[in-house]
Amino acid sequence: MKKKLILNASEVVTCSGRSPKFGQEMMDLQVIENGAVMIENDTITYVGKQEALLSQINLKEYELVDAGGHTVMPGFVDSHTHFIFGGYRAEEFSWRLRGDNYMDIMKRGGGIVSSVKATREATLETLIEAGNARLDEMIKLGVTTVEGKSGYGLDKDTEIRQLEAMAIIKKSRKDIDIATTFLGPHAVEKHYKGKEDEFIDFQINEVLPIVAEKKLAEFADIFCEDNVFSIEQSRRFLKAAQRLGLKAKLHADEIVQLGGAELAAELNAVSADHLLQASDTGIAQLAENGVIATLLPGTAFSLKEHYAPARKMIDKGCAVALATDLNPGSCFTHSVPLIIALAALYMDMRTEEIISALTINGAAAIAREKEIGSLEVGKKADMIILDFPSYHFLPYHIGMNIVKTVIKSGAIVWEK
Repeated sequence: MKKKLILNASEVVTCSGRSPKFGQEMMDLQVIENGAVMIENDTITYVGKQEALLSQINLKEYELVDAGGHTVMPGFVDSHTHFIFGGYRAEEFSWRLRGDNYMDIMKRGGGIVSSVKATREATLETLIEAGNARLDEMIKLGVTTVEGKSGYGLDKDTEIRQLEAMAIIKKSRKDIDIATTFLGPHAVEKHYKGKEDEFIDFQINEVLPIVAEKKLAEFADIFCEDNVFSIEQSRRFLKAAQRLGLKAKLHADEIVQLGGAELAAELNAVSADHLLQASDTGIAQLAENGVIATLLPGTAFSLKEHYAPARKMIDKGCAVALATDLNPGSCFTHSVPLIIALAALYMDMRTEEIISALTINGAAAIAREKEIGSLEVGKKADMIILDFPSYHFLPYHIGMNIVKTVIKSGAIVWEK
């Protein structure tokens, strides 16, 4: 049995308590000053005061990790990404900077069509290599668990290939965990334009059964949006996914107030994501039904849109999570420090709320709050050590990575 002790922490931010944390509970981080953490194999066996622990154990039995008077806290959970894709859209970003609108870019073959083409042309090996490289960079920022979506295939073969790439990566790596989401209805295939119901039928009848049978995804997601997929089409797809054992998520109310938040509440979805245009009724129903409101400020920042109403959501009792939305088009970043800065400075979120949103509520957004997201006895030993003695440095050192050490399942997987 491998035993490890994390000692000399100025503070241990446990994020313990109710999981997920709703509303004002997000302020309660349950911080232990001069704390210590004990790990056996991959599991936390003690979290508490260092002084109380040292009087009960023989230090020679443990591998010691010196936190150096710095903060120890749970690893970050990036609960919404599209990290498996082919190709890039850098030129398209420059077109946007000079004022070209989305429709003009689409006419040139840009937008999601460009990513679909590149992803379809990518081999399984290419997708795996690119995905691994992106995960390597995420780990350095303190991410210990990430969600990854398909959705840049739209057809059966490429959607399955994206999911298979994630499955292979997941099996091969011990330094980060991956939660996988099937997002076949991410956009409408060109030859299905105007025949969206037929496209949903295709996803339900031709792709979903393979995903479920091969256990390639834990979740199913759909882009519920005006001129993409309607409320009824989204309901039909997600109910079919739930019948096959997948948990529901959805891109909701990003561009138009369509009622996506209300649908997420109706279906008891695990999360509703984006939510820039969510109605007051939708927000109330998310809180009432325990659906995680996953907000993606990097996308709003990249597209120069207003931010989701985080303050209102928290004040109305929602459990809010934050994620990067890493993708090749609207948000090509996996920068957790950027997300922290945007949430603090432009979304009126308190430092404690931001930490809850990136740890325990991020875990809840992928239905893993019983395993990860907080430092508690019996949970997986996923944690980070910061470069500073207080968690308040996370937003204060604006846009900078202050993660010093990353511990995954009890093992040090990265050090600065």
